Amino acid sequence: NGSLPFQYPRLTKENFDNWAIRMKAILGAQSAWEVVNKGIERLQEGATLNQVQRDALEKSRKKDQHALSIIHQGLDDAMFEKVANATTSKE
Repeated sequence: NGSLPFQYPRLTKENFDNWAIRMKAILGAQSAWEVVNKGIERLQEGATLNQVQRDALEKSRKKDQHALSIIHQGLDDAMFEKVANATTSKE
């Protein structure tokens, strides 16, 4: 169709405030900002969940991984190295 792929804003040493505002808007449009802002629920070891709770947790984890992917795409290599070990978008 001739359209260019979407380019996420890149975080640099000088643009954090503007980058954060733009990323918040992008994550909000993807319905992923809430999981970045609040984080995902950590289960106690041995916790049991019913099917509705399992489904909600799985949905939350998928949103979190989607958000983490978006954040990673907005980082250059130097910035990425600083967060490469993060396992959730809130981290």
